[in-house]
Amino acid sequence: MTDFVWPIILILNAVLVLLVGVFVLWKLHKDRKSGYPTKDERTIKISGKAAIGTYWISLAFMISLALFIIFGTEFLALPELDAGWAVIAIMLVSGISNALLSWYYSRKGDL
Repeated sequence: MTDFVWPIILILNAVLVLLVGVFVLWKLHKDRKSGYPTKDERTIKISGKAAIGTYWISLAFMISLALFIIFGTEFLALPELDAGWAVIAIMLVSGISNALLSWYYSRKGDL
C-alpha cells in the first residue's frame, strides 16, 4: 500500500497546481474583460515596499540561520541542520513575510 502513495500524491499535486493556474488565468481574463486594471500605481507601490521589506527580513533570517549553524555545530555541539530544511525555512519566511507586508501596506491609508 505504501508503494502507491507517492504517485497518487504527485498526480493530485499536479492536478491541484493546474486547477489553481486555470482559476488565476480565468480571474485575470474576467477582470481585464470587465475593465479593471491588473495593477495601478498604489498596488505597484505596495508590491515594491513589500518586496523591499521581504528582502531585508529574508537577509536577516539567512544571516541568523548561518550564524546559528556555524556557532551551533562548532561551539555548542548541536546537530547539523540539513540544507533542505534550511531552504524550506527560508522559503517559508520569505513567503509569509511578503504576504504579511503586502497585507499591512494595503490596509495602510496613504503610502
